[in-house]
Formats: sequence, C-alpha cells, structure tokens
Amino acid sequence: MWYWRSRMLKKPASSVLASFRPSTYPIGYASALHSLRPCWTNFLSILQSCIVLSETCGGEAHPPVASPVVDEGRRGKARSKKLKGKSEGVSLLAFSLFALALVTLSGCTLFAPREEVQLKQATVKELTALLSEREAAIQTMKGLFSAKVRGGIIPIASRVEGSLYYRRPNAMRLRGFTAVGGELFEFVQAGDQFRLRLPTMGRVLSGNPSDMSEMGKLARPFQLSVWAMGGVLGTGMITQDETVALVEEGDRYRLDVFGPSPDGTPRVHRQLWFERQALHVVREDRLTESGAMEATIQYEDFRTIGEAKAASSDGDRPLQRPFKILLEDGRGQGSVQVTFHEMTPNLPLTATDLAQASRQ
Repeated sequence: MWYWRSRMLKKPASSVLASFRPSTYPIGYASALHSLRPCWTNFLSILQSCIVLSETCGGEAHPPVASPVVDEGRRGKARSKKLKGKSEGVSLLAFSLFALALVTLSGCTLFAPREEVQLKQATVKELTALLSEREAAIQTMKGLFSAKVRGGIIPIASRVEGSLYYRRPNAMRLRGFTAVGGELFEFVQAGDQFRLRLPTMGRVLSGNPSDMSEMGKLARPFQLSVWAMGGVLGTGMITQDETVALVEEGDRYRLDVFGPSPDGTPRVHRQLWFERQALHVVREDRLTESGAMEATIQYEDFRTIGEAKAASSDGDRPLQRPFKILLEDGRGQGSVQVTFHEMTPNLPLTATDLAQASRQ
C-alpha cells in the first residue's frame, strides 16, 4: 500500500515539474510560471512529508494484536492513551506542515515581483501643446449622460438624465430630463451669449456667460456644468493671456495657470493635474481671485471614442475622453457626479441640434 501511494505521489510531482522545461521565448522573457517553480517544489516536498507522517501515524495507532490482553486494565488504558496522544501529536504536526505548504504557495503569489510603471516625462511646452491638440481634435460632439446631485446644488432635481451637443469653438447645448422623460431645462451657449429655458418654472433667462447675475441661484450650477464639460470637450486649453508653471508631484504633474487680475498682478486661477502614463488631465481646481477654492473637478474612466486621431510627437494615438466626472463645489453647496453613457465625436450637427432654430 505504501509503495503504491508513494508512486501516486511522485507521479503528479514529476509531471508538474516537467512542465518547466527550457522556454522557447527569446532570452530576457520573464515567465510568470517559471518564477513559481521554487514555490511548487517546496509545496510538494512539504505535502509528501505530510503523507509520510499520516502513514506512520496510521501504522502506530492500530498495531497488530497477536493475542488478547487479559487482566491488564490500567496498563492497557495507559498504553491506549499513549498511542492516542502520539497519534494526535503526529496528526497535528502533519496538519501544521500542510498549512505551511499552503502559506508558502500563497506567499509566492502575493510577493511576486510586479512590473514597474514607467512615468512619462513632459515639459511645460509639451503639456500646453497637448491641451491645444486635444481641443482641436473635437470639432463636434454628441453625448448622453446621467447626473446625480447632492446638497441641492441644482434646485430642479436630484437626478438628471441629459444630452450634450457641442460645436467648436464655443457653441454648446445641454438638456436635462427626468427619469420618465419630462424636460427639466435647456441651456444653450453660443459665443458670448447664453439662454436658459426652464419649462417647469415657465422662465427663460439670457445674458452673457461672464455675468449670470440675472439667473440668481440658478447661475451657480450651470456655471459649474460648463466647467465640468470642459474636461470632456477639451476647452480648458491655455489662452494667450495666461501663463503657466509646472510642478512635479510624484506620479503627477501639476500645471498652475496664471491669469490677469483686477490689480494687474497675475494670479493662479486654475490648476491642472496630469497623470504620467497617458498624460490625461485627471483633476482641475478653479480658484477665486483671493485664492479660495471655487470648485474641484475630477475626471475618471478614460475611454477611446470614435475613429478620430490626435496628432502628437509620439505618432497617432486614439482619441480618449473621461466618462466619469466628479464635481465638488468649493462653497460647500453640494456635489455632482456625471456619468456618460455615450459619446460620438466629429459628426455633422444641425441647427436644431444646437437649438438655433428653436429660439423665440
């Protein structure tokens, strides 16, 4: 029996180890399986020790009896307890060795060397040019999204289903609906003018985007919405009256954008964070003239859209945009989470799409 079990044990072990023959990959290829060979060897060695102990324990726990034992009550019980204790001790040792084998095998997986992420290097000029390229890559855009609102930042509804229409450089239309399709609002911006229609309130407001005082409390949410969509449309490029400074922060770059102020001194009014693998803008802070936080916008879940390509010094690369936007109001009025379901870039738009034909 022991000979048969020993062969059964050795056969799987040899077959496992036989799979680690010299690789056919070129020299320098790092095989993940090859790195696990010492772990499997240790695991099988410990497992074999467990079975040997189990066999030994089984043989001592039930020794052959040549003749019945008569009139040795106490000695028989003592011997039985001794054998039982020894059996339990060996079983415990075998179990400990088996647990050790599992820990050894799992440890090899947990502490396997990971491939080091290569961080890209970039200069102020390169990042500024990249923002301009991404803005130019989007001529038109159609999109469908959902928005979750917390804190009453939008006094219309806490959940909005919406659509986006955009044509470069500054024509945009946002529409919001309830979950059952009822229209909540329509916001249209064309050049230096905007128009906000609120069917549920029976109001229509218009004016200049730089002065939305006529909108009252409604001005804040729509101004934040325009900023948030800038990360999708690429409209946050550096303008001619702005200057920038680059700061390296570990695995990110921070681009401080200075703009003119009333006293004539350039002040930081925007900060852009670039992750250093694809150089996507993953965060944008908007600051007031006094340096206080106006809004924080985070961009996540970047995906390739359409078939458009953005030219770069590294060659053509897919056009990617964030499908998730997290916006936090710096004044503590609430937050908005926007999730895009669909983006279609660079298709012709009609006048109706941009609501130019629906003006009253």
